[in-house]
This record gives sequence, structure tokens and C-alpha cells, in this order.
Amino acid sequence: MSRRATALATILRLFEKPKLARIQSVPHQRRRFEFQSRLFRPTKGPVDRPEEIGGIACLRILPQTPARARLLYIHGGAYIMGSIRTHRALARYLSAQLQVEVVLPDYRLAPEHPFPAAFEDVLAVAEALPNDLPLLLMGDSAGGGLCLSLLSALCLADKPPHAAVALSPWTDLDLAGESLTANAETEAMLPASRIGEVRDWYLGGAAKDDPKASPLYADFPNCPPVLIQYSESEILADDARRMAMRLTEQGAEVALQGWPGMVHVWQLFHGMLPEADAALGRVADFVAAQLGRPDTTR
Repeated sequence: MSRRATALATILRLFEKPKLARIQSVPHQRRRFEFQSRLFRPTKGPVDRPEEIGGIACLRILPQTPARARLLYIHGGAYIMGSIRTHRALARYLSAQLQVEVVLPDYRLAPEHPFPAAFEDVLAVAEALPNDLPLLLMGDSAGGGLCLSLLSALCLADKPPHAAVALSPWTDLDLAGESLTANAETEAMLPASRIGEVRDWYLGGAAKDDPKASPLYADFPNCPPVLIQYSESEILADDARRMAMRLTEQGAEVALQGWPGMVHVWQLFHGMLPEADAALGRVADFVAAQLGRPDTTR
């Protein structure tokens, strides 16, 4: 681990993790996340354009060069926070580095809008996108779970995207992964004691194994290649590993990349952590390899 990564993990463990364990107000945590996201500096070059797609407010980000694909990016935030503002910097970075158009939906959040509102919103956006470019799916944390649930829905509808990328995805809302307890201490940011409470805010009584909420239990016929990155020390490590096994068992080509010691969704810290830049470099390599293949989905 780099010194910067070690320092970041220490700071989050000492200050952010205890605060997340105590905070009771969802609006307060949303405001904190929005404020903290100012740390992420937007990449210069791409052009932002607010747009409604499928009835959902989105941010469309265009690269300076002609886009070679369209990336539907689904932000994280435990289904209760996060927005196009918290993830705008990462979306702009991806647009510039991958030379793709990025669509960032501002989907509805729980507990005001419980399951399946978030899934319905990202599905509406995906279905409304034109098919003039290869479609890529990507998301982080809860957004990574949404990304994979959406991937299943598109595969079942015989409309699979070209490829998908999930960063530290939350894939099992039944909370059966051993890392939830085994990594409770090594996890630098997420308090394991709160995950069940947040899960219940989102599900609102829905089944924990519903494939639209827990892609670990979904089917993926004719699935395109999938890249999953995760930290080996985070509580969601088993969500990533078991998801990769599920996809592989159904015939998908899966690249599973575990990183030791990283904080949850460390890729958000691009330009600050060398490990974040390296991880997103692997995303760029994966995307380039997939776009070099014939697009059988169009």
C-alpha cells in the first residue's frame, strides 16, 4: 500500500467510521456526503449536460473526442444517499480516460422511496437510451449492486449490454457473506453494525433475495464480460467474490480483481491515490479489450 492509501484508511477508521456508526439522520448524512464530495476535483475537458432520460433526471457527460461507447454509471451511497453531484468527478474522469459518453442517473433514494424505486429508475434510463453506441454498465457499492441487477434484467430481456464493471458491489441484501463479520475490524469506513438497518430502510419489507435488490440471486443468460474490483479488507469482499462465482457458473467471463488494504470504493480518490489511478487504469484496459470485440448486442 502507498503511504497515501495507508493514511486515508487510518483517517477514515478513526473519524468517518465512528460517525457513520452513530448518525441517525439520513438527511444529515446526505449533506455530509455532498460536502465531502467537494474533495474530488472534476477532470477538465468533458462537457456536462443535464438531461431527462426515461423520465429520470440525469447528467450526460460528453468527451472531447467522439465517444466510442455509452457508459451508464450508477452511483453508490447505500441506496439512501449519493447523487450526480457526489459522483460527477469520477464520471468526468471516466469520460475522459475511456473516451466514452457517461450517463449518470439521479435515481430516487430510500427511505422516502424504498425498493424497487431505484431499480425502476435505472431500468427506465437504460431502456430509453439510443442504441447508436455500445452500452457499458458501471456502478459502485450499492450502485454496483444496481448495475448487476440491471445487467440481469437486460440479459433476461435479450438486450445485454456490451460489458459491465462493478466496484465494491453490494450484491447480497440477505447479508450472508462471511466478510461482514470477518472484516468488521479491517474495514476502514463502513460500520458492519449499521448495514442491516440501512438494508431495511431500502427494502421496506421486500424479500431480501429479490434479484432486483440482490443480484447474487439473479440469472444472467447470454451475459457479457464483467469486471469486479473490491478491497480484500472490506466487509463487502464476499459480496464481490460470491458474485463472481455466480456469474461464472452461468457462463459469464468474469475478471475479479481484489486489492489488499484499500478503503471501500477507493477509485473515487483518483488523482490522489496511486492505487485508485491503477485500478481505473485496469478498468480502461478492460473496456478497451471489450470494445475491440464485435458488438453482438446491436
